[in-house]
Amino acid sequence: MNRVLSSVVPALVLAAAAPLAAASPFSSHREAPAIAGMPKLDGTDFYMFRSYESGKDAFATLIADYLPLQAPYGGPNYFTLDPDARYEIKIDADGDAVEDFTFRFQFHNTLGDVQLSVGPQGNQKLVSIPLVNAAPISAADDSGLNVKETFTLDLVMKQGKKTVTVPILDADTQSATFVKPVDNIGTKSIPDYAAYAAAHVYNIALPGGLTGRMFVGQRKDPFVVNLGQTFDLVNLNPLGDPAGASDVLADANVTAMELELPIAFLVGDGGPVLGGWTTASLPKSRVLPKPNKVSFDQPDKDSGKFVQVSRLGSPLVNELVIGVKDKDKFNASQPVDDGQFIDYVTNPTLPALLEALFPVTAPTQFPRTDLVQAFVTRHPQPQRQRRRGRDAAPEHRHRAGGQGRAEQPRRVDQRPRRLPQRPASGR
Repeated sequence: MNRVLSSVVPALVLAAAAPLAAASPFSSHREAPAIAGMPKLDGTDFYMFRSYESGKDAFATLIADYLPLQAPYGGPNYFTLDPDARYEIKIDADGDAVEDFTFRFQFHNTLGDVQLSVGPQGNQKLVSIPLVNAAPISAADDSGLNVKETFTLDLVMKQGKKTVTVPILDADTQSATFVKPVDNIGTKSIPDYAAYAAAHVYNIALPGGLTGRMFVGQRKDPFVVNLGQTFDLVNLNPLGDPAGASDVLADANVTAMELELPIAFLVGDGGPVLGGWTTASLPKSRVLPKPNKVSFDQPDKDSGKFVQVSRLGSPLVNELVIGVKDKDKFNASQPVDDGQFIDYVTNPTLPALLEALFPVTAPTQFPRTDLVQAFVTRHPQPQRQRRRGRDAAPEHRHRAGGQGRAEQPRRVDQRPRRLPQRPASGR
């Protein structure tokens, strides 16, 4: 596990609004009953930090990871995202727990339908192959792909009293469609996956003549955790050697949506603190077609208003703070409405569970106002938000200017790298 980069603070200090988030190595994998059945929509990580490459101190990096526990041997279909879904990164620039910028990703899969001529001479038939690729793939030549995944990025933002949607274009080609690299199939299919993935880092044109960078693709899961023992009533020695047990995520991958954006574009006139979180949504209605109507392009039929099914700003909140009965409700909710979950913060159950499992004494002072500060604000909330009585907003918060240092900054990024390092695991 990589350590926190102290160089990131104080200029862009993260103030995550979640209890224990600063010290925790966990993220959110299958954290709620409903989302556990929708892995393509399951957000696993969200990061916001000042870019640390030379000459990039005026930029912030936003990363949303989805689709947890991807095995490097996950063929033959591997891990495309849901073409009916909206994946969004939301930024609150004025401290009111409501998004001011939404970066919306939507995906599309195109089948090449590679066919082979099979049968004896004179009686051959063209038959579709069962694999996502028919030949080796490289940064210079991806013609061997049988299934290509592309995506668009829209910026939804406020413009006066209106909300406008602006398609984000490739700054070099002016195209509104971007190619997502196929997953790390293996070294025979993709001999140099790092170079292949790096060819899919795009310069993107932002409103106002500004430019950012973007990468979307498979990356190694950044966390080190003993998932089985942890959720088996903490069946391990929490004070033992951190390297004394195996990491069940060592070969696991996720799909990352990464943006590097000018801080000045995100902050605007809103002040020095940014809040951020990621969500995934599906159309309200999903109907399975008749058997003779099922196809690659339409395995089901979706319609209606989009409904949020996944949400993540800080880790552990839904996994270890919110009660089971409210986990799906939390995933469907907005930060501005998080006062409804405040009892889970002021009277947390996790310390009581640990007291029952180990010879330790849980804190006895209630309500836990210390956790309210950790869970709700980290940095003092803007006066406007306090007046409106918003009790909780578990979103990431960064201080975008000034010299203040957070007393316990959450891990800024457990996988610090230049885009698109942290290569996906492969066999």
